[in-house]
Amino acid sequence: MKPKILLVEDDTELATLTQDYLQKNDMTVLIEADGKDAVERIITEQADCVLLDIMLPNKDGFAICKEVRDKYHGPVLMLTARDEDMDQLLGLELGADDYVTKPVHPRILLARIHALLRRINPVIKTSSEAPSLQFDDLLIETTSRQVFLKNQLIDFTTAEYDLLLLLAKNAGTVLSRDTILQNLRGIDFDGTDRSVDLRISRIRQKLQNISASEKRIKTVRGSGYLFIPGKPKDSRQ
Repeated sequence: MKPKILLVEDDTELATLTQDYLQKNDMTVLIEADGKDAVERIITEQADCVLLDIMLPNKDGFAICKEVRDKYHGPVLMLTARDEDMDQLLGLELGADDYVTKPVHPRILLARIHALLRRINPVIKTSSEAPSLQFDDLLIETTSRQVFLKNQLIDFTTAEYDLLLLLAKNAGTVLSRDTILQNLRGIDFDGTDRSVDLRISRIRQKLQNISASEKRIKTVRGSGYLFIPGKPKDSRQ
C-alpha cells in the first residue's frame, strides 16, 4: 500500500510540483491549502506523514502543530521558508518530528519522508528484536510503539518515542548527540542543533509527571545522555 502524505501548503504551484514528484515515487499525496481547515483535515485523514508549512492563511503551522499533536500520532515534517533557529526550535517544542528549509531539493524531501516512515514502519523486523523492554515500572512496547509507566500510557510523538527507544536499547551506555542524530536523522551534530536536548527535556517532563521521584535519563556533561536501566538506590542504605 502506498504511504499517504498530507501536504499543507498554500503555494499552489509548489504544492502541485511536490505532489507530482512524490506521487511519481509511489506515494499518495493530498493537499490542504488553508490553515483553518488543516487541523480537521490532519485529524480526519490520519495520513502516514504530514508536511506542514509554517506560513499559511488563517492559521500558521505552529498553531496547527500544537492543536493536532495529541490527536495525530504520525510524523510531522515542518516546512519553513526562513532558516532561523527560533522557527526550528519552536516547531520541535510543539511536537514536530523534523524540519526542512524551503526551497528544498525534491530528493532531500523524499529522503526525509522515507526516514520518518521507516521509523514508524520498519521494513525489516529481526526475529531477535524484543517485542518489549521493561525497566522497573517503565514498559516500552516496540511492536505497538507504546510506552507505559506505572501501567499508565504516556503520549509520545514519533521523534520522542524513537529517541527514548534508542536510549533504552543502549541502557547503561552514554550516547553522544552525534551518535543520536546519526541514528535518528542520519546527520552529524554541528554543535548548534538543539533538537536532541529539547526532546530529552520533553521526555523527562512526561515521565516525571507520573513518577517524579525517578530520573531515568541522566545528562553526562560533555559526553551526552545515559539511560539508567534500574531505579537509583537510596544513598541512605
